Amino acid sequence: MTEEFLHYIWKFKLYGLPVKLVTGEQISILETGQHNFNSGPDFFNAKIKIGKTLWAGNVEIHIKSSDWFAHKHQNDKAYDNIILHVVYENDKNIKRKNGESIPVVEMKGVINRALFERYQVFMTAKTGIPCQTHIHEVDRFIINNWLDRLLVERLEQKATEVDERLKFNGNNWEQTLYEFMARNFGFKVNAVPFELLSQSLPLIYLGKHKNNKHQIEALLFGQAGLLSGNCNDEYFVDLKKEYEFLKRKFSLIPIDPHLWRFMRLRPSNFPTIRIAEFADLIFKSSHLFSNILECEKFSNLLPLFDVKPSTYWDNHYTFGKESTKRKKKLGKAAIHLIAINTIIPFVFIYGRIKNEQKYIDRALKFLDQIPGESNSIVKKWEEMGMGTQTAFNTQALLQLKNSYCNKKRCLDCSIGNALLLIDK
Repeated sequence: MTEEFLHYIWKFKLYGLPVKLVTGEQISILETGQHNFNSGPDFFNAKIKIGKTLWAGNVEIHIKSSDWFAHKHQNDKAYDNIILHVVYENDKNIKRKNGESIPVVEMKGVINRALFERYQVFMTAKTGIPCQTHIHEVDRFIINNWLDRLLVERLEQKATEVDERLKFNGNNWEQTLYEFMARNFGFKVNAVPFELLSQSLPLIYLGKHKNNKHQIEALLFGQAGLLSGNCNDEYFVDLKKEYEFLKRKFSLIPIDPHLWRFMRLRPSNFPTIRIAEFADLIFKSSHLFSNILECEKFSNLLPLFDVKPSTYWDNHYTFGKESTKRKKKLGKAAIHLIAINTIIPFVFIYGRIKNEQKYIDRALKFLDQIPGESNSIVKKWEEMGMGTQTAFNTQALLQLKNSYCNKKRCLDCSIGNALLLIDK
């Protein structure tokens, strides 16, 4: 038995009736209360009736009543006004500080056994998705409705991070978008150094040289610390000379070049190539966020990210080392990832902050216009018959896997709930 399961039983009234106190008195549970996930009693503002007396207050839940002392509740005034102690096993009488016994309900004999056994199957499952052999039993309407909610939950989580940085930047949307865009140009491997680069080089500095791509490249490569070495390459020398001037002009301090990772990356994903692509984005775009907000279809966004490095990078992946000539540009798959992780959360939170539903709806519509991602998690869902055609689907499924399945939060999951109640 777990407290989480007892919380679930209490919250949804999944116990046998009638319920009695351990003293034999009849009890009517009118309202189970508000589930508290922070410190303090487990449920606030419950309403119960013992005999003819109506009680309103907080409820505490334990596996054993003696856990009251194990959790030191006797020393906490927040627990002195508990109106009901719900336990699986009543092994000790608990009293308030004034000597009154706290009413107790013992759940051992009133919990549906089949319900608990199904719960145990989920909790002991060795598979990454606890209910994978049973999910087909759940009504598709329940699944689809839950996935819709999960997608919004995922966007809200991303939006929270954006909101925090936005406040730090004095509600400057363009600067904040620039920082998040930079982080996503690094993808997972070089996300942190890319983010540090953008924070060390405010967008306003790049804006002062908006019409000079060479100077934008000098600022980005220089701040990345990638111009600190020696190289006889003419392009490198010119960039370094330009950066030294701009570094003094803006009193810049570059980041540590050792932060960048090249190992185990395809050459086309080297940070040098990504920085060169990012430089072209900065050069070509003006008021990028405003332009994004004007796009009503995802296809309208694609031209904004039609970026490619300077011609030097046609036959280079790193400074001073020639390679076979190959045109490089930001691929469609990369644009899709940047849209999913940056553009769409920004449009979503903009709608929330400005209270404009059209942007919230547009963010969701964009996800429905992007093909679903392809990774090990998505492939597993696909094998189980879950729809993975669009990013709308896959983002919801990623949220389900990472925030619920991995943590075995089956009791908080609509799919898990539906399966648990099948045998009720």
